[in-house]
Amino acid sequence: MPDPEEPERKQDGRATDRLDGDAERRRRRAQFLRELNEAKALRDRVQPRRARAARMRQQMRMRTFRW
Repeated sequence: MPDPEEPERKQDGRATDRLDGDAERRRRRAQFLRELNEAKALRDRVQPRRARAARMRQQMRMRTFRW
């Protein structure tokens, strides 16, 4: 029998737990991606020559890629 204190949960409690877990996972993923982009930007500022070489390699990859 479901708890009277948690009326929004399904009988087994899985539906809202899954939704809460998905929301938490998306929040953590968004935070991780923000920090990753920040770290990449910092690395590019600290090592401009290496960053330029990486950009040139990426441009060559895109030029030679066939759709």
